[in-house]
Amino acid sequence: MTSFLESMIARAKADKQTIVLAEGDDPRTLEAAETILAQDVANLIILGDVEGIKASGRNLEGAQLIDPRTSELAAEFADTFYELRKNKGMTPEKAAETVKDVLYFGVMMVKTGRADGMVAGACHATGDVLRPSLQILKTAPGVKLVSSFFIMVVPNCEYGQDGTFLFSDCGLEIQPDAEKLAHIAVNSAKSWKNLIGTDPVVAMLSHSTYGSAKNDDQAKVAQAAAIARELAPELALDGELQADAAMVPSVGASKAPDSKVAGHANCLIFPDLDAGNIGYKLVQRLAHAEAFGPVTQGIAAPVNDLSRGCVAHDIVGVIAITCVQAQAKKAAEAE
Repeated sequence: MTSFLESMIARAKADKQTIVLAEGDDPRTLEAAETILAQDVANLIILGDVEGIKASGRNLEGAQLIDPRTSELAAEFADTFYELRKNKGMTPEKAAETVKDVLYFGVMMVKTGRADGMVAGACHATGDVLRPSLQILKTAPGVKLVSSFFIMVVPNCEYGQDGTFLFSDCGLEIQPDAEKLAHIAVNSAKSWKNLIGTDPVVAMLSHSTYGSAKNDDQAKVAQAAAIARELAPELALDGELQADAAMVPSVGASKAPDSKVAGHANCLIFPDLDAGNIGYKLVQRLAHAEAFGPVTQGIAAPVNDLSRGCVAHDIVGVIAITCVQAQAKKAAEAE
């Protein structure tokens, strides 16, 4: 177990949250749930066919098992969902049918305060996971868009924070414009601070460093960096920077000698989804890095999507991260 995952689990245990797992019919979810319950990391609500879940052979003592198709909560959730969406053409009949879906039911549990966060995506597409979240929970106050990130833990790596990085956006925004990219950077910095606890050092990545190439893609990243500095002038943030200039001290000193970020970045902001998704998968596979995510940021309450190629260990990590996000949300609301 990496020190990052150990930290997330320890923090989750210190202030237990209630997390709904929407995919109780997936064996990986139940294996992860067994681990979470055995280690007393979180309170769990597991959705799906209750008899099938009980027959899985997993020790899920302490978890609340709910079948949305037969739950007595369905009528309340249908009424609430109808009120939220009636101006969008929702009917009572359609609402009653929609909330029987495990993803909608799970998000309604978060909306009504019965759960602090939700984890799904092992057997659902990202769009299916996020659609009910945006329809029901919407974006957090002051947040322009929902994006995602991975925490990457690279073994035997001297860069970043002892090999730990945040990569964003690797899962949602396909071609963010400069303004969106700036908001992704600022939100990612907040996510780093909430999860890791140290100061973020944010690099806006490009194929160019400080105008070494001149084209529209380079200009977009440079503009995004300027907007991000206006949004959060206190951040250590710079761009545009090539990846080696962002991470490697000697290269950063050579290519951007006046930058406080170059050579020291721990938050890497990719210019588009192609770069981010390819980048994290290459690091995960070639460097044998652990990739925790995709973790969403910007939703009003923590709802996190899983890779459909995930294993139970990955789900355990995302559940712990979701707990820490929920703790941070409550702390912010208390201020």
